[in-house]
Amino acid sequence: MAIIPITIYGDKILKQKAQPVPAVSDDIIEKIRNMFETMRNANGLGLAANQVGFRESIFVLDLEGVEGYEKFKPIAMINPKIVLHSDEKVVMNEGCLSLPTLHADVERSKMIKVKYLDADEKENEIEASELFARVILHEYDHLIGKMIPDRVTEKIKKNIQKELENIANREVEIDYPITEK
Repeated sequence: MAIIPITIYGDKILKQKAQPVPAVSDDIIEKIRNMFETMRNANGLGLAANQVGFRESIFVLDLEGVEGYEKFKPIAMINPKIVLHSDEKVVMNEGCLSLPTLHADVERSKMIKVKYLDADEKENEIEASELFARVILHEYDHLIGKMIPDRVTEKIKKNIQKELENIANREVEIDYPITEK
């Protein structure tokens, strides 16, 4: 397994839509393993493929280090599709490995239902709520070319503008490898 430099705000791949995975190959399995390794190295809860320079529609999640999620089993979601959003929304402070040092309040659905393929190419459909739903929605956003600044109010966006510029210019201290400018 390998730790891959994480793409950060300003890198073009983060604005591109992910490409569907036609079949789960050995290459895809290797990418998933490396994504888990990279995410854990950076102390993240989730990581989308484009955050490490891959174009495939894949993200990985691992919440077992979070209180209340100790029995959570790490998940790789391939070609995920959100098929249901609850009308009830929750605002929560979010961070992102591609936006190191930045945290902002983001409103998201409290409950969702998602369909995806697992690494065995088995189709799954699960309901998720609270933090689990939030992490899925956050990573799914990456796959459609969206990030926290696309989900916040104009007031918040204005307040974080300087920090976004600092991140894009790599003028922040980060304790995990990132892509070069």
